[in-house]
Amino acid sequence: MAELKMVIWDVDGTIADTERYGHLPACNEAMRRLGLDIEWSWAEFREMIPTIPGNANRLRHVLTQKGYGEAEIKDYVERFTPLKKELYIERYLGEVRLRPGVRRLMRQMRESGLRLAVISTSHEAQIEALLRRRLPEVFPHIEWILGKETGRKTRSDGLLHRILMNRTGLQPDELLMIEDAEDGLQAARAAGIETIVCYNDYTRTQRFDGALAVVPTLGPLTLDSLIAFFQTIQTV
Repeated sequence: MAELKMVIWDVDGTIADTERYGHLPACNEAMRRLGLDIEWSWAEFREMIPTIPGNANRLRHVLTQKGYGEAEIKDYVERFTPLKKELYIERYLGEVRLRPGVRRLMRQMRESGLRLAVISTSHEAQIEALLRRRLPEVFPHIEWILGKETGRKTRSDGLLHRILMNRTGLQPDELLMIEDAEDGLQAARAAGIETIVCYNDYTRTQRFDGALAVVPTLGPLTLDSLIAFFQTIQTV
């Protein structure tokens, strides 16, 4: 039976409630600074999250709907991306809260000798800033952070997960992914990695076919219970 050696964490919606309290207000302020008469409500933003990956793509979609020309859209998106990232890191990270159980579980994993990694759709600078600020005691022990600059996480072939395995030399049955959304689950499963889903208020209605377990919160779980889930599938 394979031994669990590394746990991979998603970030947005899994480690922390970044979408509502970080990315959304940063997007709205960036659009205001660019002179755009656009302000997304949480309801509007929540609907875009599972269908349009990335805030630059969401802005591109909205501008297209409003009839902006291709060159104008390109200009706005190019200026929006670095501005939004800066605002998220410098102004709004202070409003972002960790999801229940995350700090405790990550500490337990580190203390037990489990290796830690992050795979996310976010820019790697945003991920690092969040982890440094909210999990300073854990951040130095996270071996790999793979985000947007490394590749597209939600590719159907599990690109980032395969890159991680190549870099670490670990096999799929030595890894466990913790996710919040269907597209992330399927990317991990495409790479053969068992996945526990901790859904949130904007992913709760998604299908999670093939998940090792589906829970509304990590709060009640312990490292022992996560390992028990993992060991159950290994014996099937």
